[in-house]
Amino acid sequence: MKYIRILAVDDHEMTTLGYKYILEDAEFNGFKVHVDIAKSFEAGQEKIENSERSLKYDIILLDIQLFPAHVHETRSGEDLGILARKVAPSSKIVFMSSFGDAYRLNSLFKSVNPDGYMVKAEIDEKSLIDMVNTVIKDPPYYTAGALSVIRKGLANKLEVDEQDKKILYYLSIGTRTKDIPSMISVSSATVESRKRHLKTLFSIDDGNDLALIEEARRRGFI
Repeated sequence: MKYIRILAVDDHEMTTLGYKYILEDAEFNGFKVHVDIAKSFEAGQEKIENSERSLKYDIILLDIQLFPAHVHETRSGEDLGILARKVAPSSKIVFMSSFGDAYRLNSLFKSVNPDGYMVKAEIDEKSLIDMVNTVIKDPPYYTAGALSVIRKGLANKLEVDEQDKKILYYLSIGTRTKDIPSMISVSSATVESRKRHLKTLFSIDDGNDLALIEEARRRGFI
């Protein structure tokens, strides 16, 4: 019997154990699944780096946020995805995250170009099994929420560059405008100028940042 080897990286061990129990117990056509788990960034990094020297992983499942928010750690599952593309290019990469915003997906598609993206709130036994079948045979696989964000982004004709998207993202998570320049290495005047440009682009007349955020979210930029 052929085995499909999967690595699941998530800082919540119960989450990866859930994936393991469901997938190893599931019935697939022509193969069985074996799932290795890693519950930290470092453990995931080690397994990915060693994967091509031993038995390679067919699929690597990555959570994006691998550290508690209060730690302010900059490393993430995206970094592991970039690493996997370099050292394990034959492995399929699927992100499984609570994040379902356009900014996050746009970043991942540019840096990793994953073979799938699953919003955690939409993951169940059926979607996990469907994901494996699809990614092995004919990727990509997206849950409904991820696909909706992708479609909104494709349908949007407005030109908003990466710096604009970063400004919108930081505003959307409650960052004060005066704190944004140091986060994206620009001046305060540049941030204000780009905000004015975005409000004009989105036809925001009242100059309200909240209106800007809501319109950017509606258009799929955040």
